[in-house]
Amino acid sequence: MGSPDVVVIGGGLHGCATALHCARAGLQVELLEREAVGRHASGVNAGGVRQLGRHYSEVPLSVLAMQMWRSIGDLVDDDCGFQPSGQIKVAGTEAHMEANRARVARLQTMGFAHEEVIGADELRALLPALSDGHPGALISRQDGFANPYRTTTAFRRKAQSLGVRIHEGRAATALTRDGAREGGGFRIDTAQGPLRAARVVNCAGAWAGTICAAMGEPVPIRAAAPMMTITAPMAPFVSPVVGFSGAPLSFKQFANGTVMIGGGYSGEADLDTGLTRLRHDRLAVNLRTAMDLFPVMAGARIVRHWAGVEGEMPDAIPVIGPSSTTEGLFHAFGFSAHGFQLGPVVGLLIADLIQQGRSRLNLADFAISRFRTQDET
Repeated sequence: MGSPDVVVIGGGLHGCATALHCARAGLQVELLEREAVGRHASGVNAGGVRQLGRHYSEVPLSVLAMQMWRSIGDLVDDDCGFQPSGQIKVAGTEAHMEANRARVARLQTMGFAHEEVIGADELRALLPALSDGHPGALISRQDGFANPYRTTTAFRRKAQSLGVRIHEGRAATALTRDGAREGGGFRIDTAQGPLRAARVVNCAGAWAGTICAAMGEPVPIRAAAPMMTITAPMAPFVSPVVGFSGAPLSFKQFANGTVMIGGGYSGEADLDTGLTRLRHDRLAVNLRTAMDLFPVMAGARIVRHWAGVEGEMPDAIPVIGPSSTTEGLFHAFGFSAHGFQLGPVVGLLIADLIQQGRSRLNLADFAISRFRTQDET
């Protein structure tokens, strides 16, 4: 029976990043993944490395994460395909522009200046293929994108090089307090035999709620299946990643000419099988938005669609931090289809909590206790 210092449950980017940072801190770590590392949301998302438009609570985390992305090769020996192309959120109306100005002003009072409002002329210069009639945009010039599967694999390999043991195809079937372990801790049951550990980190994505419920802190997590579309190569026409204030959209063109379209439109997810089903009616709305913004897309040829299983919270921000019921248990899940950029910093912050009992950034807004009902308080 293994007895590491830390067991991480879940082999997505946040699980691999947590394992890596714990190993860098000198801890013995084992990671359990029910299928394959990067199999679900972490390996099949849009790859947005985005500070732009973040929930205000996420901004400090996102800014620190961006510092890590700029030197990601130093951390994981791979540049992860990171391209600092910039990200632009096109405004559809003057009301959107007013909201953009108010947002930038609020960020400045918080001490952040990474987002700017630009007018129609600069927008046209940056996006010459854009349709007419847009009054401006919100921009974050240092944002960009990376390859999600390559990134998750790079974190996995670096963690393993530091001694982390990764068990694919080994699901955690039960988590209990371990009275037999000296100093306390946990017993983690699997079909291949149990593990014991002083600390457990719940990075189980859409499946994380099962662990929470078992430890007496149920959460209203919902399984979603964010859908993506990729086209055949086209002549280059856009460099930044593009979003839109009028409808969900994530739009980018790669160096090979292919265009990726997403934005969070969800298919159907089955947690029992880990499979997804596309919703073509919703994909059609997503593609119509892309064509309305970029008329050249009317001639695009679609190669394929796909979706990955993701966990979404009702307030659209993740749970990050210690359990509210169980000492030694930590959570990092519910990233609601925008957690990729945060991966490197979330692992660092969880390692802080395990090693020092506190993190370098305030995580109060991400506490699991925010979902506690009045009857439970």
